[in-house]
Amino acid sequence: MKKSERLNQMLRFINQKQRFTLQDLMREFHISKRTALRDISSLEEIGAPIYVEYGRYGGYYLLNQMTLPPISFNSQEIYALYFAMQALSSFSDLPFQVSFHSIHEKFINALAEKQREHIERIKDRVIFRNTEQIKESEHLETLLLAAIKNEVLNISYQTPQREGTRSIQPIAIYAMKGYWYCQAYDVTKQAYRVFRCDRITSVEITDIEPLIDLQEIHVHNAHSLWKPSEKAVEFKCLIDQDGVEHFQQQQFPSMELITENKSNYIVGWYEPNELEFIVKYLVSFGKSINIIEPAILKEHLRKYYKDVLDNL
Repeated sequence: MKKSERLNQMLRFINQKQRFTLQDLMREFHISKRTALRDISSLEEIGAPIYVEYGRYGGYYLLNQMTLPPISFNSQEIYALYFAMQALSSFSDLPFQVSFHSIHEKFINALAEKQREHIERIKDRVIFRNTEQIKESEHLETLLLAAIKNEVLNISYQTPQREGTRSIQPIAIYAMKGYWYCQAYDVTKQAYRVFRCDRITSVEITDIEPLIDLQEIHVHNAHSLWKPSEKAVEFKCLIDQDGVEHFQQQQFPSMELITENKSNYIVGWYEPNELEFIVKYLVSFGKSINIIEPAILKEHLRKYYKDVLDNL
């Protein structure tokens, strides 16, 4: 990182903290003590109101918050932002009622002429094979805000079998394979669940006290909340390397990848009413999978293939 860029970021860092130490700067910006001292001197030279207190509990202090210059991006950062935006292009629904096209237009118009030319060249040299959004999800904003505010919602949820109401506490939303999903704690069933957002037909904010503290839960470890019911069926499947790659692309909280004696297995549980779902999921592995247990799951998979052959 160039010194000018580091000083700009350091200004924002200390403006937010108000009090900081040399170790804070060394850790945040991966610099030596000597460089940190030189940077503080440089900040003072450009007018940053910094003073120092010595002693055991001393440190550097900011006399008052500063009015910072607008954030600026170098060319590499601009290209990285453009690449990130391409991930939005295939989704017709986004939180906060924002469309990809409006963001893209404002972004391009804010660039210098030379930067716009480079972006156009990137478009002609890079192809983004994104999965198109399959079904609309109109309640993404409400679900995301509920997760942020730690609120409980009443939702109407429609599956191929039935439609019912649930009280849920959203944890996070994510997109996968053309669908939006909502990780949530099902207050009704007192269990962690994942809901397909396009199947949520209505939402209503409630006064129900949240049952879990989202401050302690990170989106990547939310699956740890999932617990099988007493009726859940345990399964184990052997997979090859192609199967490992397929699993890494699409997996669910009720399953995990393990290695035993240099072989890879998918192990997990499914609820009795999820049998059709788990069969179709395993079918997607093709020849890369071999069901070890239970035997009844293997029988249902054979029946699925037989039905397919009968309809050819």
